[in-house]
Amino acid sequence: MVRKKASRQEQSQRQLRVGEEIRRVLAEALERGTFYDSCLESFRVIISEVRISADFSIAKVFIAPLGGEGLSELLAELRKNKGYFRKVLGMKLRLRITPDIVFLGDQSFEEAQHINELLQRPEVQRDICSGDSEDDSNR
Repeated sequence: MVRKKASRQEQSQRQLRVGEEIRRVLAEALERGTFYDSCLESFRVIISEVRISADFSIAKVFIAPLGGEGLSELLAELRKNKGYFRKVLGMKLRLRITPDIVFLGDQSFEEAQHINELLQRPEVQRDICSGDSEDDSNR
């Protein structure tokens, strides 16, 4: 039997639980703010999602700075302190293998804002309103 790779929607319950637990532990560590490098303390961070690989060896952490500015600087600082975060995970989680952490910028907030801006355009509003009246006449 050939097993296909699990996509985001097909993650196992255990992967989802472990990912959520990693998100909680990292958020707690960021909130406490005890880092080797004090530059990270100036950032406010949103951890939107953690996706863990099927073998639990890699955790992709999707982050965004609060306010949306300074993503590249934030990623650089988080990557510099990756060892600290991995150590915290190792102490707090009871996993056979402490996953390697990969910090990635979360683009979903910008994509949502872009879609919202597109929906607010007058030509789209006109099409939406005219589509509603056609639906009402067909009922």
